[in-house]
Amino acid sequence: MSGFKSDFLNTLSERGFIHQISDETGLDAQLCKEPTSCYIGFDATAPSLHAGSLVQIMLLYWFQQTGHKPIALMGGGTTMVGDPSGKDESRKMLTADMIDQNKAGIKRVFSKFLKFEDQGGTAIMADNADWLLELKYVDFLREYGRHFSVNAMLARDSVKMRLEREQHLSFLEFNYMILQAYDYVELNKRYDCRLQMGGSDQWGNIVSGVDLGRRAGAPDLFALTTPLLTTSSGAKMGKTADGAVWLEEDMLSAYDYWQYWRNCEDADVARFMKLFTALPMDEIARYGALEGAEMNEAKKVLATEATAMVHGRETAEQSAETARKTFEEGAAADTLPTISVSESDLGAGIGLLSLMVEAGFASSNGEARRHIKGGAIRINDKQITDEQLNVSSMMKNADGAIKLSIGKKKHVLIKS
Repeated sequence: MSGFKSDFLNTLSERGFIHQISDETGLDAQLCKEPTSCYIGFDATAPSLHAGSLVQIMLLYWFQQTGHKPIALMGGGTTMVGDPSGKDESRKMLTADMIDQNKAGIKRVFSKFLKFEDQGGTAIMADNADWLLELKYVDFLREYGRHFSVNAMLARDSVKMRLEREQHLSFLEFNYMILQAYDYVELNKRYDCRLQMGGSDQWGNIVSGVDLGRRAGAPDLFALTTPLLTTSSGAKMGKTADGAVWLEEDMLSAYDYWQYWRNCEDADVARFMKLFTALPMDEIARYGALEGAEMNEAKKVLATEATAMVHGRETAEQSAETARKTFEEGAAADTLPTISVSESDLGAGIGLLSLMVEAGFASSNGEARRHIKGGAIRINDKQITDEQLNVSSMMKNADGAIKLSIGKKKHVLIKS
C-alpha cells in the first residue's frame, strides 16, 4: 500500500523504514483516528546501545514527532532469558546487577531522542521486569501457554536455524517468544498499546503477540517491521573493525562517531540521511544527486546531522570543525581525542606499541607492529617505521602536544 493517510506511515514510507505491516489499512486508520501508543523492546545485554539500534530508535522518534505516544520497553525480564533470533549460540547469562547497570546506560541514550512524561512529553519508559518477574509459572501456563502451538514455535526461523545447524537451544530461550508476546498483551492493558515495531528478524515474535492479544480479548493490535540494514558493501550496521559504534560518548567519542558517518560509502549517503537524520526530504534529494568530489560535502552534512541527533548540535559542529582543521589545515585541533600522560613518564619516553594500544589503534602489541609495518602510523603527520620507538616530550609540537595518527582519519593527541 502507498499513499498512507497518517503522517507517521507516510514519513516511514518515504524514508525507507517499512518492511512489513500486519494490517496496513487498519493501522493507517488507527493512527488517523487518535494518538496511539506503540512500543519497541530493547534487551539490556550491553552498557549502551550502538548504531545498529538506531533504526528502531528513529522509529520511536518519528512516532512521537507525528503526534503519538512511544514506549521504550526495557527488557529487564527478557534479558534474563535471551532472544535466540539470529544467534547460533546462547547469550551469556547476566546477573541482575549487570542488567540494571546496562538499563541505566540505555535509558540515557533514549533521553536524547524522546521527550518523556516527566519532561512534559508523551514518551514512556517501561520495563518488562515489572510484570515478568512477578508471574506465577503454572497460572501463566494455564492462562497463556495454551494459546501457543509447539509446532508453530519450532517452525520459527530463530528456532529452526539453531536446530538445523544442530546448535544448542535451551528451553529457557525457547520461552522467549512467549514472553515477548505476553509483553504486548501487558502493555496493551497498561497503556492501551496498539502497535509493536522491530527489525525484520522479530516479525514472528511480534505477530505472536498480535495473535495472543486477539485470543486474550484485546482490541486490534498491529505489527510493523523494518528491513535488515547493511551498508552497500554488505557490512553490518553499527560495527567497524575497531568495534561497536556506541551511542554514549564515554564509550566512543563524538568525534569518532562523526567520523563513522563521514566515512560511509557514496551509495549510502542519501539512504542514511533518510534513516538517521531529520533533514527534509527535498534537501536529502539534493544531496543525493551530488557526484564525485561534491559527495564529500554531503557526507559531512550526514555526519554532522547524525551526530547532532545523538550528541547535540554544538558537539556535532565542533566535531566537524575538528575534522576540517585536521584534514584541510593539517592542524592538531584541541578537540581531538586526548590521552593524558604525566610529564615524568613522557620525559622518560613511552613505547610506541603500548601507546597505540592505549589509544585504541590496536588491541595488542602484535597488531600495533603490523600497523607500523604497513605504514599506517604517523606522529605529527610524519610516517613512523621504527617499532622500538619511544615517544617522548621532545616530540611535542608548537601546541604542546604530540599528534598520533593511524591512517588518514583517526588521530589522538598525547598531552602531559
